[in-house]
Amino acid sequence: MELVVLNTSGKETGRKVTLDETVFGIEPNQHAVYLEVKQYLAAQRQGTHKAKERSEITASTKKLKKQKGSGSARYGDIKSPTFRGGGRVFGPKPRDYRFKLNKALKRLAKKSVLSQKMRDNSIKVLEDVSFDAPKTKDFINVLNALELNGKKSLFVLPEANKNVYLSSRNLPKTKVMNFNEISSYDLVNAGEIIFFEGAVEKFQENLKK
Repeated sequence: MELVVLNTSGKETGRKVTLDETVFGIEPNQHAVYLEVKQYLAAQRQGTHKAKERSEITASTKKLKKQKGSGSARYGDIKSPTFRGGGRVFGPKPRDYRFKLNKALKRLAKKSVLSQKMRDNSIKVLEDVSFDAPKTKDFINVLNALELNGKKSLFVLPEANKNVYLSSRNLPKTKVMNFNEISSYDLVNAGEIIFFEGAVEKFQENLKK
């Protein structure tokens, strides 16, 4: 399985990169993808929600009326959950929503997304580029050349590149990440995935560990 390497003008450079069939050509496992996306989204939750229970309400503890003889239900104090302003029964408490998944499943999830993206022809390889200075206009020119303007795109770098990152930061539908920072959520959320040429082999090796 091979992909041609494109330059910043969107033209073929004459070079090709070889993609590992065990990474880009497997039968997608949708449940593995679901679990990792669920884990990612769960980790984003703050979990700071809190409702006061009966014991935490500041109010009088005086019995509202006598126990018997009124002809209606028995009442305790005003903090009862049956009254407005009273405590809440089984209300939410601060908690951590994060949960663990084993590494093999997370690798399977990434491979599944990449394999599906390959089937959809949504993966491109771009020659390694570096800007002399952070400039959004230069990055937009690359997007236009690759026909990605207006589309959600994820650029995968072989190593940290400050100028490329800063040039893309103001573009709402474009994300630039290092190859070892990417989750399945990032892959799923991207309409198009663009690997820098030097990132392909590193990304594949990272998924084989």
